[in-house]
Amino acid sequence: MKDIIDKQIIELKKLWLNKRQLAFQALNLAMIVFSALMIWKGLMCMTKSESPVVVVLSGSMEPAFQRGDILFLDNSDPEVGVGDVVVFKIRDRDIPIVHRILKVHRKEDGSVELLTKGDNNRVDDRGLYAPGQLWLERDDILGKAVGTLRYVGMVTIALNDYPVLKYVLVGMMGLFVLTSKEG
Repeated sequence: MKDIIDKQIIELKKLWLNKRQLAFQALNLAMIVFSALMIWKGLMCMTKSESPVVVVLSGSMEPAFQRGDILFLDNSDPEVGVGDVVVFKIRDRDIPIVHRILKVHRKEDGSVELLTKGDNNRVDDRGLYAPGQLWLERDDILGKAVGTLRYVGMVTIALNDYPVLKYVLVGMMGLFVLTSKEG
């Protein structure tokens, strides 16, 4: 491990002396970052969801979804029904919730009200909703779950639980991209 770090430091010193190569590597790093952002924005447009990929953070949906599963969302279909697994956002809360639709109440004006519940919970989600809110509206839904990757999101959970790990990992990745040789 010390060998790898020493080699990276030597490469970084060489890179600092060669300004053209430094600029090339910095642009390479920027291209990687902007490509990831463009892919994310493209997914947002395709799925019509502000968050097309989410990580399950709790065990409330077990056994269907485990903590650490990554869910792919689609919000392009306005119809939702009983049994659909949806991700919704509560007013004044930052973290979206993944639960199943338990009841759909269709109003005369065409709008729908939804009641959700986690598969592993004993009661419905009315206790989680904003104060005074008894139903979710369609606008509260970020998307329906259409696919999953099991346990891959545990990396995200670990990075959020240990913020220092996040900065170390991002710093190391940036260092490796800057000091890697082309061709």
